[in-house]
Formats: sequence, C-alpha cells, structure tokens
Amino acid sequence: MWEMAKTSIILFLKGKLFADPVKVYRQTAIGALTTAALLVILAKLGVPVVAAAAVAGLVGGAIQPYLFKDLRYR
Repeated sequence: MWEMAKTSIILFLKGKLFADPVKVYRQTAIGALTTAALLVILAKLGVPVVAAAAVAGLVGGAIQPYLFKDLRYR
C-alpha cells in the first residue's frame, strides 16, 4: 500500500497522474479559495476562529468530490 501511495505522489508531482494537470490545479485552487473566503467571512461575522475554521474546513472538504468528479487519470 505504501508503494502505491508513493508511486501516485511521484506521478502527481511529475504532472503525469492526471490527463489534464491544469484542471486539477484549477479545481484545487477553487476549493482552497472557497475555504479561505468562508473562513474570513465567518471570522468577520464574529464567529470564533476555531469554529469558523472547523466550518470552513468541513465545507471545503465537502465540495472536493464535486470539484474533482470530472478529473481523468492517465
């Protein structure tokens, strides 16, 4: 199992894991920016930072399957 994970990481870093690496980076950036924006908005609304981080992380993690559903592997 470790060997499979290591191989996947190496292929990802070389840009050979996905058929369209640019789309992967774009979708990852969308998820990260959404999470960060939600964190900032909740903190500005007065929600404690720990709670805001928990909610933003939950939402950010929940949207990842939607963002990555159309990615193709090589």
